Amino acid sequence: MSEQTIVVVGAGQAGIEAAAEARRQGFTGRVVIYGEEPQPPYKRPPLSKAYLAGTATEESLYVMKPAVMEKHQIEFVGNARVTKIDRAAKTITLADGRSQSYDKLVLATGGRARALPMPGADASNVFVLRTIADIEAIKAHCQPGKRAVIIGGGFIGLEGAASMTKLGVHVTLLEGLPRVLARVTVPLMSEFFERAHREAGVDLRTNVKIAGFEGNPVTAITLEGGERIETDFVVVGIGLVANVELAQDAGLTVDNGIVVNQYCATSDPDIYAAGDCTNHPNVFLGGNVRLESVQNALEQGRAVGRNLAGKNEPYHMVPWFWSDQFDLKLQMVGVSAGHDQVVVRGNPQTERNFAVFYLKGGKMIAADAVSRPQDFMHAKKLVAEGAVIDPAKLADETLPLKMLTTAAA
Repeated sequence: MSEQTIVVVGAGQAGIEAAAEARRQGFTGRVVIYGEEPQPPYKRPPLSKAYLAGTATEESLYVMKPAVMEKHQIEFVGNARVTKIDRAAKTITLADGRSQSYDKLVLATGGRARALPMPGADASNVFVLRTIADIEAIKAHCQPGKRAVIIGGGFIGLEGAASMTKLGVHVTLLEGLPRVLARVTVPLMSEFFERAHREAGVDLRTNVKIAGFEGNPVTAITLEGGERIETDFVVVGIGLVANVELAQDAGLTVDNGIVVNQYCATSDPDIYAAGDCTNHPNVFLGGNVRLESVQNALEQGRAVGRNLAGKNEPYHMVPWFWSDQFDLKLQMVGVSAGHDQVVVRGNPQTERNFAVFYLKGGKMIAADAVSRPQDFMHAKKLVAEGAVIDPAKLADETLPLKMLTTAAA
């Protein structure tokens, strides 16, 4: 092991966790991480929240500061784009022509913001929200009284709307589907967050179709039907595209992500993958899934690190997610797709904290908690166990969820 080299392509959460965990598990060889951005590995979730709002510094985002990486002998190479993997020679090639040999390779290539396929979307004041550089560009426009149009009513769009509204920007949010968060939650949760945003001053519109952009820089967005929405800048948050091209060009199996087995190995046993770019087996879902989640990136990265150090441990994790919007914290565990019953604990019509549980065949498969961290903590356990609980008891707030957790165990 002391003579081996681990190369990690991608300096996000998954990449740094893989490197750090390999070291924690006793790997003594060389570890090199290549990242396309100049910054050392940093956390992306705060970008649309605290960092955009100006309450977090760049350094506070770093997963591991340069001095700590140096202490653990983890080499970081920034501004470095890997363009080719030669599996036979076991080398990678960078855009500037440099090459590096490896014994084990980790692909933690993540994803990139999906571009809006429309003329004018490349204008100078149209931004995506994915990197520190993106946020710096957006922040330069976030003065009180400025007008912004956000396209997309998913987590990124809603978080950006909340952060910009708090900075005094007049935000119009446009969602093409009938409701926000439509792909991840049920109508009552969508209705709650739509109401919360409108009450905070966001001009939130659903079922909207954009006809085009005016000007470069953009001065207005035209909707189908002819309405014009004047704006000072635009933020596009319409999803993520997994970065699989490097793996695909190297002949690795790719299918909605880089396909890995339960040990996070690709179709080449010397190449592992972790994070947003992977399509991996999940025992809780009963099949393969690609998750865009910092928790998955963190835990899967660590699993890769352990297996690089020879542990040969399968990766099993109940998916969970979170989103901060205004004073609300949404925490989600499991995947609610396929549920046949919804149980609500609390009153989303009158309260700003409640929980929603999703059952399938009587078993709890997922839960969403709004500003109820204790309920979320217990729900994680219940989902992991596939607990069967009387729905009436689940809805009864006079019965502490902790009691039901114990009873289910």
